[in-house]
Amino acid sequence: MIVLGIDPGIGTTGTAAVQEAKGQLSLISSLGITTPAHLSSSQRLLTLFQSMVALIKKVKPDVAALETLFFNTNVTTAFSVGQARGVVMLSLAQANIPVVEYNPMQVKVALTGYGAAKKMQLNRMVAQILHLSKPLAPDDVADAAAIALTHCFSYKLKRLENISR
Repeated sequence: MIVLGIDPGIGTTGTAAVQEAKGQLSLISSLGITTPAHLSSSQRLLTLFQSMVALIKKVKPDVAALETLFFNTNVTTAFSVGQARGVVMLSLAQANIPVVEYNPMQVKVALTGYGAAKKMQLNRMVAQILHLSKPLAPDDVADAAAIALTHCFSYKLKRLENISR
């Protein structure tokens, strides 16, 4: 199974594809999709869409995992993240890729066992789980990998629950 984790943003969208095969997890792709600030918002969204379409064709994910949109006190940032998220979801829907969502606390608990874990703790755990020599950068990419890993763990748990029934 290939899970494409995505942390949407208008400036940078973090992506990380994690493959689960025979109980082993490996990072097969990590990419920060950036859009130049000097472009209009519509051009930035088009750039993001085109990049996502190309990434989906390259990685061929079985499922995509996104972080749920959480309330942001900066309304402008919340709107732009929402627009980026919509473009990401459109590119996935167009490719018939199912989407699952996890909130930040679910991701932290899944990877560290602690819902108030700091970003550095989460990034170190991602590197450890994926046997990386150093944490992923930028943070958006590390967050995308954490979201993908959360789905791998959640999916495995649901499979085990179904077997035991």
